[in-house]
Amino acid sequence: MIRKATVEGGVVVGLPAADPRVTSFKGVPFAAPPVGENRWRAPQPVIPWEGERKCWSFAPISMQHIPGLDLNNIYSREWNVDPSIAMDEDCLYLNIWTPAKTADERLPVFVWYFGGGLMEGNTAEMEFDGERIARRGVVVVTVNYRLNAFGFLAHPQLTREQPDAPSNFGHLDQQAGTRWVKRNIAAFGGNPDNITIGGQSAGGGSVCAQLTSPQNEGLFQRAVILSGVFGGVFPGPLGDMFHPSFDDAQAAGERFFEHLGVKTLEEARSLPAEFVRDKTLDFPFFFGTTIDGRFQLDDSGKNMLSGNRMNVPLIVTRTSSEFMSFLPSKDIDEAKAFAEKTFGDKAGDFLRVIGDDPARWKDITMSSGIEVCARGYARHDREVGIDQPIYYAVFDAEIPGWDNPGTFHSVDLWFWFETLAKCWRAFVGKHYDLSRQMCNYLANFIRCGDPNGRDADGTPMPEWKPLTDEAPCAMWWGDKVEARRDEPDELMNLMVDAWIRKVLE
Repeated sequence: MIRKATVEGGVVVGLPAADPRVTSFKGVPFAAPPVGENRWRAPQPVIPWEGERKCWSFAPISMQHIPGLDLNNIYSREWNVDPSIAMDEDCLYLNIWTPAKTADERLPVFVWYFGGGLMEGNTAEMEFDGERIARRGVVVVTVNYRLNAFGFLAHPQLTREQPDAPSNFGHLDQQAGTRWVKRNIAAFGGNPDNITIGGQSAGGGSVCAQLTSPQNEGLFQRAVILSGVFGGVFPGPLGDMFHPSFDDAQAAGERFFEHLGVKTLEEARSLPAEFVRDKTLDFPFFFGTTIDGRFQLDDSGKNMLSGNRMNVPLIVTRTSSEFMSFLPSKDIDEAKAFAEKTFGDKAGDFLRVIGDDPARWKDITMSSGIEVCARGYARHDREVGIDQPIYYAVFDAEIPGWDNPGTFHSVDLWFWFETLAKCWRAFVGKHYDLSRQMCNYLANFIRCGDPNGRDADGTPMPEWKPLTDEAPCAMWWGDKVEARRDEPDELMNLMVDAWIRKVLE
């Protein structure tokens, strides 16, 4: 087993995982600490260390609100359970799980970006234990990155100082971690030419950002987007806030400096990290991906649909309920306004389909927005020169618990990573069977770009066919794995057509 490796910076030492056939390396530095003069800069080269570095525990999480305090929040019950977890601005570390016995095995590699709205989240969350995927012959890497104002501030002073990397520092951290993997993963038995990136929620949106960055050509070979594509499908704050214009982001940065009580970048960099964090939490702006003209040349949703992305195989999934409706009211006047903004000259068709039944509004959700994106890609890819498959799936399992949560946003993570035993919910045999197969599909896709294969007992798993406009195939993860032909209804077709027109206009 590989328990020691030489990487950029020095020698790292890992520990046997729960399964001693897997070695875990936790808290491996991939860049210099982003503190002091490195605050709000692209990640800098790692600082070498003396001797052997014991990578036995997770590094501190990125600056964010203290997790685990709001017990009314489902995620505080689910995995953000520890208010005492270490937190530090010095956060650019990654974690590796490898099943390789020697460095020459050239195993496929999976690089994971966590979610949390680009505002919170961390690689130490218990559902992200990479051991079970690693047991399937995959080297798993989870990359930490800067969040909120630390990761996504834009400001005219930054643009003048560093025009080649004026913002999107959190995405540049993900990119730097992935580049580190390409340069160093062979020491852990991984194949630097067989890398899959993946993420969920904002991590899935980050995958889209990496897919559409012109800086990443050849960096990875396929991508997994879980509950991570929907921005721009619907009008209004929830649809548009994820990609502010760069001018708007810089203007917000100037207001943020006023909020901090500083005038210069030098003053802002000298402030204590905890002070900046706390001021971020009460500042009315979403610090997220910006179209900075360097890392991102346009809205990633538009890039994805118009073919300005890596031509690689994709997995795109959603849960059947995700979050509640985007629309707070079922008032007919609001319905008309929504229809006009979203569907233009097809607004009348939308209102006819919806009718006056408020229950029909339940179809206008984040979940349906993800489906719109998946079907939109499938419908338009061939026209823009994308010829790789899209494997689409819906997670629809029964989730136990006193809170009757349904298939809430992120619950599928327990299943993809096969970490159900770490959850407090009373999962039973059918859940473990489903999780085993989902993890199998994922590992197969990471290995070769095709998720299909055999289950642990040697029997073929249900065939997961690519989604196309002509063959709208989808995999449904319920009490069992079921391959379906999912014909879109009239409303979905309207939404897909309207989104394509709006994005490409």
